[in-house]
Amino acid sequence: MRFVWAVVAFVLATLLIGAGIAQRTIFMGPSAQQTELSVEEPAPYMLVDGAVLRENPGQQTLLIRGEGEIFAAYGRTADLEAWLSDATYNVVSLDSDGASVSSLVEPEEVADDADESAEGDPEQTAGRNPAGSDLWLDSFSEADQLITDMQLPEGMSLLIAKDGTENAPEDVVISWPLDRSTPWVGPLIAAGGAVLLFGLVMYVLAIRHQRRGRGPRRKGPGPLPATEPIDLAVERAPVREALETPDAAEPVTEESPDQKSAPKTERRARSIRRRLLVLPAFGVAAMLFAGCSSDTWPQFGEASPTPSPTQTVITPENQKPPAVTEAQASRILKDISATLEESDSALDIELAGTRLEGAALAARTTDYTLRATLTDRTPPAVIPTEAIEVLLPQATDGWPRTVLALSKSKSDDTVPPVILTMTQADPWSNYKVSNIAEMQASAEVPELAPAWLGTSLITENASAFLALAPDELTAAFADVVDTGEASEYRSLFDPVSITLADSIVASRAAVTQSLVDHGAAETSSTAFDIVPGTAPAVAMATLDSGAIVAVSMIDSETIAPTSADAVIKFGENPEAKALTGVEEAAKGVVTTYGLQLFFSVPAQGSTEQVRLLAVHQDILNVEVIQ
Repeated sequence: MRFVWAVVAFVLATLLIGAGIAQRTIFMGPSAQQTELSVEEPAPYMLVDGAVLRENPGQQTLLIRGEGEIFAAYGRTADLEAWLSDATYNVVSLDSDGASVSSLVEPEEVADDADESAEGDPEQTAGRNPAGSDLWLDSFSEADQLITDMQLPEGMSLLIAKDGTENAPEDVVISWPLDRSTPWVGPLIAAGGAVLLFGLVMYVLAIRHQRRGRGPRRKGPGPLPATEPIDLAVERAPVREALETPDAAEPVTEESPDQKSAPKTERRARSIRRRLLVLPAFGVAAMLFAGCSSDTWPQFGEASPTPSPTQTVITPENQKPPAVTEAQASRILKDISATLEESDSALDIELAGTRLEGAALAARTTDYTLRATLTDRTPPAVIPTEAIEVLLPQATDGWPRTVLALSKSKSDDTVPPVILTMTQADPWSNYKVSNIAEMQASAEVPELAPAWLGTSLITENASAFLALAPDELTAAFADVVDTGEASEYRSLFDPVSITLADSIVASRAAVTQSLVDHGAAETSSTAFDIVPGTAPAVAMATLDSGAIVAVSMIDSETIAPTSADAVIKFGENPEAKALTGVEEAAKGVVTTYGLQLFFSVPAQGSTEQVRLLAVHQDILNVEVIQ
């Protein structure tokens, strides 16, 4: 019967293990499903709607083949459509049956006044290359063949093109991974191994039982001799003789130690052989389990991590998306820093103009002019990009878009953190830095909305909720500089702001004292003035109903002779010589400095003061009075 159980166990184990192996081999399905996109009429751009990419669950793998450089980028669907609004392109979407279909979209007609101001004029932007745009969340570029993985959420789409002149590649395949987990492989193989082990044990027991049944057996008694009469005349042998006769009993021999231990040795050997017979069963099970991974066993759920407490931020209704994501902002900032580093080295103001505007560009223009003559002049500091500590994008789906960022260097402690504002004028433009300054050591950034939420750009209508309106901030600070303690706005500013105002007053006094020291106080006069810059203030709302306001100011000093015989000489002023091209001025000279300032302005009714966060000063011009 033991043999029967062993055979049944072997057959059942073969079926179980075979079924488990078959699930990972002959019954294993394909690893991915794919769909091929096609267009009826070629165009320079192909817009793949996000619904096509999300047609099946899982990560999307994009395969594009074609001759030459292939470009692909993804971003918000509305942003891609805005970028393509002046171009002819194919859009691939899903129909009501869930099948992908393509349609050709012609450029929209725009008004004449919009044509004059927008960079997206069809005639001017024909063949516009999508590579390098700040609008994309991420982009990819390869020659002849492009393969990339992505997983686009709701509201995202994909742009495929070459250089904007050639037609976009038409060989586009999207694939999704299929679930190839086989959760019953492990249990089947484990059960098969257990049944196999049971069969081996039964087989060993059957062999053992059979061997025991074949041992020697005692023979029965033979035939009895014929019965004969008993001779009573026979004399009994004396007892003593029987005892004294040595042949009457067999000699008794003593057993050797080997003979005593022989049965024990044989039993131990048989026991070892039985154990060795069990080892193959364990070896087979170990080899079967070695190839089992986590997807070959049922998953009964994993313990969810305990959420850590975070600050609660309530998303307003109809909240617009942030202008940039954190990864996008980091990429843009690195590109800006690399561009400025190149332009600073080559003194290329046109290249710098691709990433700067307003006060920041004016300061760079003067610096390049000075360094072209004064070779020992220190170049501007680079923008650190190793870490973005603060990112505050404007929440909007239109243009222009503004972003405030605070970045710092991790490897060099001597490089101060830099705060800046950058603006994208339209879908076809890149971000340009308009205000940039070094953070004060004691400055504390107010509480801001998270980067994924964004904030609003404060307009004139909303400025009434601030202690000082953004367009009034520079006038108030200028009054503090000009009138000192008599200013009605002095109490609104914090001690750091007052220190800056006092330092400007001190520099004015130093200029006046320099004239006295050179004996020119009686033959010349000085005049000073500080006014708001031409660029409008940029105000980003904070969580405490306040705002971070970036402004620019122009501080000018005028030195003019009071006598017809007196002239202003630039003997010890190489910057004045380089900017004016002369060494003296008969009617006087005007020197202007640019100030870029970042303030934290509290809400109206708050007891807090206006705090200075960052400041940067540059010489802008030295002009001879004609």
